[in-house]
Amino acid sequence: MHTTIDAAGRVVIPKSMRESLGLASGRQIEIREREGVIEIEPAATPMRLEKRRGRLVSYPDRELPPMTDDLVRATLERTRR
Repeated sequence: MHTTIDAAGRVVIPKSMRESLGLASGRQIEIREREGVIEIEPAATPMRLEKRRGRLVSYPDRELPPMTDDLVRATLERTRR
């Protein structure tokens, strides 16, 4: 798939890719260069640890969208490829 870099250096990620990866407007991404290749991936959700009932539990620092059956199926399909 081809796309273009605009004068400001922005790259448009095609809608079909954004949807399949769950990338919404405002979502942070990681970008890096490795051996002449640009890699882009969704940034990990910042988490915090809290002690509950004597155990550490991880909680996201921001509200996450609800987990739906469709989202789980799409994620499973994407990881099986």
